[in-house]
Amino acid sequence: MEQNTAVMVRIGELWLKSEPVKKQFMLALTRNIKTALDAQKIDYSIEEYRGRILIFGDTKRIAPIVSKIFGIVDVSICETTTNQPEDMAKTALKFAEKKLKPGMRFAVRARRQHVSGFTSQQLASMIADVIWEKIPDFVVDLDDPEYEVFVEAREYGGIVYDERIPGQGGLPLGTAGRAVTLLSAGIDSPVAAWLMMKRGVIISGLFMDGGRWAGPATRYLAMDNVRILSTWCPGRGIPLWIANLEPFFDAMTNSCDRHYTCLFCKRFMMRVAEGVAEQNKMEGIVSGENLGQVASQTLQNMGVITASVKLTVLRPLLTYDKEEIVAISRRIGTYHESPGDTGCLAVPKKPATRSAQELIDSEENKLDMDKLVREAVLSAELWIAKDGEIFQKILSE
Repeated sequence: MEQNTAVMVRIGELWLKSEPVKKQFMLALTRNIKTALDAQKIDYSIEEYRGRILIFGDTKRIAPIVSKIFGIVDVSICETTTNQPEDMAKTALKFAEKKLKPGMRFAVRARRQHVSGFTSQQLASMIADVIWEKIPDFVVDLDDPEYEVFVEAREYGGIVYDERIPGQGGLPLGTAGRAVTLLSAGIDSPVAAWLMMKRGVIISGLFMDGGRWAGPATRYLAMDNVRILSTWCPGRGIPLWIANLEPFFDAMTNSCDRHYTCLFCKRFMMRVAEGVAEQNKMEGIVSGENLGQVASQTLQNMGVITASVKLTVLRPLLTYDKEEIVAISRRIGTYHESPGDTGCLAVPKKPATRSAQELIDSEENKLDMDKLVREAVLSAELWIAKDGEIFQKILSE
């Protein structure tokens, strides 16, 4: 490689896969990188090596975009050189001259792969000696350095950098199937969606609009959640289906035991989600449920909810503390400081924490559930969120 500035992408978990799977995942990751950069109209070129991807172009624009792509452990703006120690040392010195001061605690992190003639330790010592000649009196501290230079000698050339920008980890989006996510105006469901995206699942959102039964801020916040989620898959659109929950609430409150309202509602939402999933060939349903957080999320009640559908129900937040969920929500941007009125008028004063399947089935038999589900699926609006924008897609008759 000629000396040049690039963004180096480091991959983690992908290298635990078998060779055929690894190849498939790397293709997906490279495709996602290209989609993200193309969406921002950035000129670039990519070189792919074992364990590393190098992206050449406007590195200051490329690095923050790529750091948000799932499947990447971290990224670094680096300089590429030959794999000769002298060239790598000169480049490392250029980095150090900008940030290393006399008296600072300093470390060289060197590694080599398929390069002979020196060990990693010898390479680190050679580079430290060259830097010492120009910037003496630094303190070698391998445990707690204030400044580090990283040098990699590989068969295809040398890589030098001094910063590692954390990535998101996980698996490349598109490598773990497709699922419909029950999205709401709350904190939990967008975090659950994001965590599934991090594990490679392509999501479509489903928001059940409660109409007059729901607070006026509910619809807007749910749409804003999916709009923000779209910034985590740049260049890709996230479908959002908005189904009408009002007819179900009307029928349920007139005919069923209100004590079990939350269970009826969640089971209905699951059935609508299953209808949307089947219509669009998705393999699972994602829910933001968290064990014990509210009455409908006791272990017994979640079993009753799960029994309402045949598709796999995924609950990535099942064991999370609320503080952990809020922390992720803040980090990914879906936390709303002043959400407004998102209340639900259908919630009973004393919701049931335990319920028998037979009782729930008996109550639901008072409704034409199949018709209610079918009408909700068929009348759902389709919105598309992409790159932080959201717009309605008009469905043809």
